[in-house]
Amino acid sequence: MRRTRHPARTASAALAAVLVPLLSVPAAAAPSSAGPERAAATADAPPTEYEGEIAGAAYRVLVPEDWNGTLLLYSHGNYPSEIFAGQPLPHLLGNQPASEEVLTDHGYALAASMFQDGGYDFTVPTAVADQSRLLDWFEQHVGEPERTFTTGSSMGAVTALKHAEVEPDRIDGVLAIGGAIDVVGMLDTILDVNLATKVLLTDGTDADGNPIELVHPTDARAGRAALVDAVAAAAETPEGRARIALIASLNDITGWYDVSAPEPGSVEDRTRGQAQWLMWAYSFGLGPTARVDWETKLGGNASASFDGSWSRRLVHSGMLREVRAAYAAAPGADLSADLTALAAAPVIEADPQARANLVQHRPEGTTPSPVLTLHTTGDGGAPPSYERSFGDRVAHVGHPERYRNLYVERGAHLTVSLAEELVAVRVLEERVESGRWPALSPRATNRAAWRLGPDYFGVFDPVTGVSGHEPAFTHFVPPRSARPSW
Repeated sequence: MRRTRHPARTASAALAAVLVPLLSVPAAAAPSSAGPERAAATADAPPTEYEGEIAGAAYRVLVPEDWNGTLLLYSHGNYPSEIFAGQPLPHLLGNQPASEEVLTDHGYALAASMFQDGGYDFTVPTAVADQSRLLDWFEQHVGEPERTFTTGSSMGAVTALKHAEVEPDRIDGVLAIGGAIDVVGMLDTILDVNLATKVLLTDGTDADGNPIELVHPTDARAGRAALVDAVAAAAETPEGRARIALIASLNDITGWYDVSAPEPGSVEDRTRGQAQWLMWAYSFGLGPTARVDWETKLGGNASASFDGSWSRRLVHSGMLREVRAAYAAAPGADLSADLTALAAAPVIEADPQARANLVQHRPEGTTPSPVLTLHTTGDGGAPPSYERSFGDRVAHVGHPERYRNLYVERGAHLTVSLAEELVAVRVLEERVESGRWPALSPRATNRAAWRLGPDYFGVFDPVTGVSGHEPAFTHFVPPRSARPSW
């Protein structure tokens, strides 16, 4: 595999970026605003690179000299401006920075819009239109692809799937990596997690004694800080860790936060990992400050908190046994009392028009083209339960024979290797070309990944950097997501 054929863009991908608030992201090359610029070819014939701007959205395109006719149209996930403001965002063309070189080395053309407003925050409302315009540009300036696949990581999977539904005649297949597929249910569940954190771990006020407001926040940063500090403090006591386990069960949030470590086995290790997800993903990255952006772009609060039996919800979650174990390890904690406290919390209602505005961007599961998902089993940021619930939706309104899932036994968010990503692309390509899914057993997919060799085993994680991981496709049946919105 050839290296350093074109400048590397290094940064975290999509929602994983929220996990380390002090993460330093190297600057990417700034796109031109004066139309497409063609990069000069070098002696070893690197991909031809185009950069520019369409309707206020920057784009990047790479076309290898030996293009195989397949275009991968990539959608990035969430880059919170609270974390990345003041520094250029990485303009990724695949799931991790090195993906672009691997994919172009294997003949794929790549394209990605950064979307409106510089690519920050909630890009879903404009993303499909931005990608459609980029596809128009590609067809006019590069050529008509033989096959166009939409791909996306984390919240970018929402765009990839919705684009295929909106323009079924243009999109031949979808690859969703670590997808937060049900964007409506996801925002509802995030609200539940933040509400439970407020009820169970705080006295309801921030450091200045003002109420912690989860929607329409007056002081979003103060509320966010209060939630983060409360989780950090709770992680240091058995009682606090028991409540963390209960809060984590609301979205099947695993304790496998560190991709470089094995899956946590003990109650304490598991709940400490869950605390990391709650602090950095759900409170810091997707808490009150994120709500400000969502409400601005959707015209109000689009989310409703849970209005039902919290006890029944725990029973139906995939984590009942783990929660009971955490409470058993904390003699001072009372699970029944904590569930009663959640039931007593006022229900937060959604603004009807804002919710309707959000619903129009949700994939509906019609699967006009084949859809393949790729997800790590230990993902607590966008749990793999979304795939199972989307599969239920597809069974009702779509084409189940066009929908398949691949799972990788690994922790953290979006931590699939270059080999696993390339294998998934090839699986989708074979399905589109032949009309049949190839063998998807772990034995078959791991064998295909091993054949690529250790140069392809790199995994990018914002916490630990780049590390090597052997292929780890596995059989896995996730629970259904906590609150599907369909």
